[in-house]
Amino acid sequence: MNSNWEIVIGLEIHAQLATKSKIFSGASTAYGGEPNTQACLVDLGYPGTLPVLNQQAIEMAIRFGLAVDAEISSRSVFARKNYFYPDLPKGYQISQLDLPIVVGGNMSILDGDGNEKIIGITRAHLEEDAGKSVHEGLDGLSGIDLNRAGTPLLEIVSEPEMSSAREAVAYMRKIHSIVRYLEISDGNMQEGSFRCDANVSIKRFDQKELGTRAELKNLNSFKFIEKAINHEVMRQIEIIEDGGEVKQETRLYDSDLDETRPMRSKEEANDYRYFPDPDLLPVIIDETYIAYIKKTLPELPNAKQQRFIETYNLKVSDAQILTTTKQLADFYEAVEKIANTESQISANWVIGDYTAALNRDDLEIKDAKLSAADLAGLLNKIADQTISGKIAKEVFEAMWDGEGSAEEIIESKGLVQITDDSEIETIIDQVIENNPSQLAEYLSGKDRLFGFFVGQVMKETKGKANPQKVNEILKNKLT
Repeated sequence: MNSNWEIVIGLEIHAQLATKSKIFSGASTAYGGEPNTQACLVDLGYPGTLPVLNQQAIEMAIRFGLAVDAEISSRSVFARKNYFYPDLPKGYQISQLDLPIVVGGNMSILDGDGNEKIIGITRAHLEEDAGKSVHEGLDGLSGIDLNRAGTPLLEIVSEPEMSSAREAVAYMRKIHSIVRYLEISDGNMQEGSFRCDANVSIKRFDQKELGTRAELKNLNSFKFIEKAINHEVMRQIEIIEDGGEVKQETRLYDSDLDETRPMRSKEEANDYRYFPDPDLLPVIIDETYIAYIKKTLPELPNAKQQRFIETYNLKVSDAQILTTTKQLADFYEAVEKIANTESQISANWVIGDYTAALNRDDLEIKDAKLSAADLAGLLNKIADQTISGKIAKEVFEAMWDGEGSAEEIIESKGLVQITDDSEIETIIDQVIENNPSQLAEYLSGKDRLFGFFVGQVMKETKGKANPQKVNEILKNKLT
């Protein structure tokens, strides 16, 4: 990036709340139904129908607010945001403007230098989602699917305090982690349950006022968010350095072409003609209700990370990875309770082979091919020296492929570790005898050849010799 320019980024994150019914009707929020089978008369805006607020959506918004140290408004109001779009059946969207349910708050991230940076949260408000336009398989026509209309959203608006695409991704990942820990959203980005709009502008470092921003709409991939912002920054720099002016507009990111393109000129809030919804009473929240919800909050990522460091003596970087999601943290602790290995060894296996297998097969933990007890059983075979760490990787893959438990695979494949000193000594003697030139070089001072002899012994035993015993006996033999 050009060092003459300061980048200013703010995000508006839309998290679909995990309620079973919509925010103002009893229609289902389940994903994947046939088009227009989950939209009732309230969602469609039929005359004479009235919205009824879903209390669970209120509770979920409060949970989020408490988790980010925000203020919970004692009085919040729903408004009608008026605009025309084919997938907005009522001609307005019920949202919140002047009196949102959550005000303020903050989120800590790591900046590009690995230092903690606090990003302010302006507000988080409740609103209903619109439907969606469908274009595939309609032979040049567009269809409207209103199943999503009325689905509850929590829109989380940050302060414009991020200064790089990487910081924006770090912030979004942290919010994603929080809403999943709180179990208020499944965070499924492919299904559109978690997406964001990015407001991006640039200014010279000696310039006080912010530059004209462009809004990048509907980004639902961490990878594409970073690429879209970086592209937009370079586009704006090129425009200004060529003597032009950046227009305030909404743009879409095309991941195939890696470019942003204009969608529409950006309206101001007053163009939407907001006014309080006459069908919905103000939401009054008392301190007793807030205190009740606060007691139900789970241990959040930062607190869990610190506990992992203190309780299990883990490296900071490993504790960060293990607490990225509640599911991974819970899995690690379940392994730790059963495994007889050091906590760090359990962490290495969960972060390494186990997570790699999940990613390779594109699986969630709940769908994994090994349970915590299965993995702990394998680690216990390392701890009691039945197998070596190297052989354990072979056993792990066989377990993942469904060939049986660790014990069954070790027995069927004859993988039990050789720990008998005399047997190992016999093999070492044979290796030394078969490699006289390497022995001479080692004895003349080429110490690096020690690794050669270790490798030959492990090769002869097909990796089954206890590495520690091999090193000890070999050292005695070669001195």
